[in-house]
Amino acid sequence: MSPLLRRTKKKPAERVVTLVGKPGCHLCEDARAVVGAVCEETGASWVEKDITADEELYKEYWEQIPVVLIDGEQHTFWRVDPARLRKALGADAKPG
Repeated sequence: MSPLLRRTKKKPAERVVTLVGKPGCHLCEDARAVVGAVCEETGASWVEKDITADEELYKEYWEQIPVVLIDGEQHTFWRVDPARLRKALGADAKPG
């Protein structure tokens, strides 16, 4: 099979979650808490980007913040569902 057609599922620790938000945004604060907790549980890394400091992000996402990207692809915006984020990262069940 061609390497272009073969998709290997990445492990959560190989994923990068990006939270796009702005200072003083209460929804961004809520999203930060969820993203931080889920990434800590799953081993995924995450970064936060300030939409007010990046013109391209501003043009793309201003009306949707907070926005969550996984490996550069938009996952969700406004509200972050922890179970959905875990599943998207390849970690369906919360460790107990």
